[in-house]
Order: sequence, then structure tokens, then C-alpha cells
Amino acid sequence: MTMLTPGISPQETAGPTTTQGGPSLPQEIRLVTEVPGPRSKELAARRSSAVSAAVGSSMPFFAHAAGGGVVVDVDGNSFADLGSGIAVTTVGNSAPAVVEAVTEQAARFTHTCFMITPYDSYVELAERLAELTPGDFAKKSAFFTSGAEAVENAVKIARAHTGRQAVVVFDHAYHGRTNLTMAMTAKNMPYKNGFGPFAPEVYRAPLSYPFRDGLDGPTAAARAIAVMEKQVGAANLAAIVVEPVQGEGGFIVPAPGFLPAIAAWARENGVVFVADEVQTGVARTGAWFASALEGVEPDLVTIAKGVAGGLPLSAVTGRAEIVDAPVTGGLGGTYGGNPLATAAALAVLRTVEDEGLLERARRIEELLFRRLRALAERDPRVGDVRGRGAMVAVELVKPGTTEPDAALAKKVATEAAQRGVIVLTCGTDGNVLRFLPPLSIGDALLEQAFDVLDGVFAAG
Repeated sequence: MTMLTPGISPQETAGPTTTQGGPSLPQEIRLVTEVPGPRSKELAARRSSAVSAAVGSSMPFFAHAAGGGVVVDVDGNSFADLGSGIAVTTVGNSAPAVVEAVTEQAARFTHTCFMITPYDSYVELAERLAELTPGDFAKKSAFFTSGAEAVENAVKIARAHTGRQAVVVFDHAYHGRTNLTMAMTAKNMPYKNGFGPFAPEVYRAPLSYPFRDGLDGPTAAARAIAVMEKQVGAANLAAIVVEPVQGEGGFIVPAPGFLPAIAAWARENGVVFVADEVQTGVARTGAWFASALEGVEPDLVTIAKGVAGGLPLSAVTGRAEIVDAPVTGGLGGTYGGNPLATAAALAVLRTVEDEGLLERARRIEELLFRRLRALAERDPRVGDVRGRGAMVAVELVKPGTTEPDAALAKKVATEAAQRGVIVLTCGTDGNVLRFLPPLSIGDALLEQAFDVLDGVFAAG
């Protein structure tokens, strides 16, 4: 007897399947109603009455099941997932090892608070992250719940270690939605608008942005260092916080040599170099951490999103003497390093190793670049194709210029959803399409998704 997902007919279960997502889910785009369908419309009406209008959603439909590379909505429509819940479900949604680990842990206990009664999975995860993050030196970790919390605590740690206050971030950066991380985030709308005043002692330096500035990495780094020295002064600077590949800012990959030069300057001046790997970390870019692709060994790494398969967990991992700098009790939180999340994270790390997902991310990079570069050759509105691993984007512009075309990005994402593909926008100007498929997605489904996107672009 075949187990079916509610809202999906027996005919719709034909084709490739996955054990992820509960029932076996066909790994294909399949639309059986208009988008959104009637059940999604009903839920949307309920949502408008009960959920804050300030909480937005990119997609017009409601999820019912997910696994492999698809999300199935409450009306039985199956969508290719090129977003991974913003880089969270890297090993796939409801990955079997993660489900098993969380189920087993929940049966034993769901919470004690590590600050009250500690447990072994917290310690084991800290040991594993010390092994996997770049750098052959003694490391320690502290766990929190969100990426913004990790970034904020990295700043706290750096300030405690250096006795300094200033923090430098970069153009186009996104670091979170708390008061401090809003100050660190570059984009006003919607993340900062109307929410000030923001935390002081946050300064912004120019990032290497090859598509727009045309500078090589060392030259771009010299420009940024000059700004830091003139506007802040190394003696006042606690930390430099940078995304090795920017996320919300537009998947900007700094020119080769930029990150190593910034890291070297920080080391020479006693400044804590923090790699914000919330979006790039845990196999997303084809390496455990994107810093390693540039040969950079950060003092601190912030980790979240893909580390726990969808459960809320974040970490600051780095040099033991720096992470130990705050007073005992200075770091923590009621839910930080929750036992369900740490169990999930250990299962995620095992899954990456057991299923060869670092290599899989590199294979996805090859496929995405092949399809997107072919699109760029046909369509002059595609100004740039960039990224690493399964973290790739196209910047859309007015033909023959570098002028951002945010309207086109929004139009493509909206039409793609109508045709069965989840794709997200990003960028300070809102003109970038980003592709973040789960590493569990198959090549056939990726090709089908990009056939759909080709059709969307061809339609104008």
C-alpha cells in the first residue's frame, strides 16, 4: 500500500522519489492547480487576520511537505527548491539522519539549559567545529540560536579580548536584525527602516565588488584599509566582520587576495578578524567554510543556517584565548545550544561526510554556472554570474550598463513561482537572483528548474 501525502493523488507520486520529507516525494516540478491554489488562498486569508503584516513571505503558497529538492504545497503542487529556506536545508529537508537524531533526543529530553545542566552533544559539537573550521590552533565554541546572535556575541567576545570598542563592516553587508546587527547591516529597507537609533561604534569600509569597481583584490583591500586607518584607527578597532561571500548583499565574491590582505592587516594590528559564515558555512560553497577557499584562518567564525538542518542553532567558534576572554557567565542564553539542535547539527555534519556533499556542492556549481553563463550569452540583462558551490547568483541590469534592474529580478522570481520554481532575490539594489539549492537535489530536477527559468527570461 502506497503512503500518500494529503492533497497528492496516486498518479502524482510517479517518477523519481526521495525518502526525505516523510512520504516519498516525486523529484520533479508538477503543478496540479493554479498558484496559489485554493487551500493556500484559504490559509492566506487566515494569515492576514492573525499574523503581523510586518512578517513577509516570498512565495504565495503554503508548504505541506519537502525533501530532496522539492517543496510540495498544501494543494499538491511540487516546486523545485532553489532557496533551501535561505541556505538552511543544505543537507535536504527532513534529512533521515537529522530526523532520527532529533527524534531520539526528544525522547530522552528536550531541554535542561546547558548553563544549568550540561549535556554531551553540546561538547561534542564544539569539538567537531574546532576540527572543521579553518586554522590549526586551539579553538573553543559558544552556542546561540540565530545568526544575528552569533554575530553580536562575536563582537562582544572581540571587545572583551581587545578592550576596544569599534567594529568595521563592509558595504552591502547583512549581519542580522538585532539592534547591533542592524547597525552592522548595510541595507535600509526593509531591515532598518524606522527602527533606529542604532548601536554606535560601527563603521563601514568599501568591499571588493569586481563587477562594479574593477579592482583587483590587493588594490581593493588597500582602499578599505585606508578608510579604516583614517576613519577609525587600528588602536580603537576591536573587530573586522566580513562575509567571505556576501549573502543578502548580493552574493558578492571579493576579488582574489582581498580577504587575505584584510586578515593580515587585522593580525598585524591586534584586531579580531571575524568571518561571518552564517550563510556560507557548512558545505554550502564546496568547502566546510568559505574562508578556507581564500586560505584565510579567521580568529572567530560565526555559524548558523545550514548547521542544524532547520533547527535554531548558531555558534561562535574560534581561537580559544579569544573565545575565553569574557567573564564566566558573560555568554549564554536559555535556548543556546538546545539539545535537539545540537543533536541535529551532529547529524548534519555526519551527513555531509557520509554523502560526499562537499563534492556535490562543487558539482552543483558546475551545473549552475553552465546554465547561467549560457543565459548571459543570450540575454544582455544578465550582467554578472558569480558565486561558489551551491551559492550562485546573477546580477540583472539594464542592457549594456551596470544599472540595477530590480523590477526584472522581482518579475522573474514571481513568474518562476507561478511555473513551479522557488528562487529568491537579494542585493542592496534588489536586482540579484540567488540560487541556493539543497545539496540533496538531483541534476535532473536542477536542469528542469533552469529550463523553466530560461522560459521566464525568454518571455520577457
